[in-house]
Amino acid sequence: MRAKRCAGYGLGLLPVLAALGLLVLGLLLFLAALPLRPPPPATPLEPAGTDTSVPVVGRTWPVGSRPAVLRGWEPPATVYGRGHRGVDLAAPAGTPVRAVAAGRVSFAGRVAGKGAVSVELTGTDLRTTYEPVTASVDKGAEVEAGEVIGTVDPTGSHCMTACVHWGLRRGETYLDPLSLLPPWLLRRGPSRLLPVLGVPLPQLRAAVPPGRHGWAQRHQASAGGRARPALSPARPAAPWRPRPR
Repeated sequence: MRAKRCAGYGLGLLPVLAALGLLVLGLLLFLAALPLRPPPPATPLEPAGTDTSVPVVGRTWPVGSRPAVLRGWEPPATVYGRGHRGVDLAAPAGTPVRAVAAGRVSFAGRVAGKGAVSVELTGTDLRTTYEPVTASVDKGAEVEAGEVIGTVDPTGSHCMTACVHWGLRRGETYLDPLSLLPPWLLRRGPSRLLPVLGVPLPQLRAAVPPGRHGWAQRHQASAGGRARPALSPARPAAPWRPRPR
């Protein structure tokens, strides 16, 4: 009797399970039919230096003239906390990477499979890092601001698009690398005319000394003092011709 009753319960649940299965299958088919949308493109951020303890010694951007900042500086709450220890600058693969300031190359090679270059900045206790980069300089080389130290690698970036990660460290402490750049590099202001040094000013034409006259005065003097219309020697008067009837 008990076995027949259990069998009856099992038969009664079959329609319910079948309905649930159809519902789940329909939901899966509906989700599969939805179009896949690509992730929204990264919105370039407005760059701004945040650390006033960093000397403003940068003279150029690492890539381009004013690249888009895909992700800014996000200092972690703790040493091992989550954050972004640098800035990501948009740059296609093969873009030349430049030293932002003068210094000495302290590392040029690969770290965890990614190419990286580190430069100790002259006169400071700071060093900048660039990755992923194929180095064109060797460790110990002295570089000037704006000098090419490598090119952007096509792989190894953590960005959605090709980029270069630019970092700044003082010892083991990470800092905001944008603080190295002066305001005129961080923001696009109106064009300004700057004074040109070392170029001599144009000399003014000397005045005609007394007793020496120009062409018009000499022409008038030769006419016995009578005033005559001054004709330009470059464009002589056209000869007279009779008017046709």
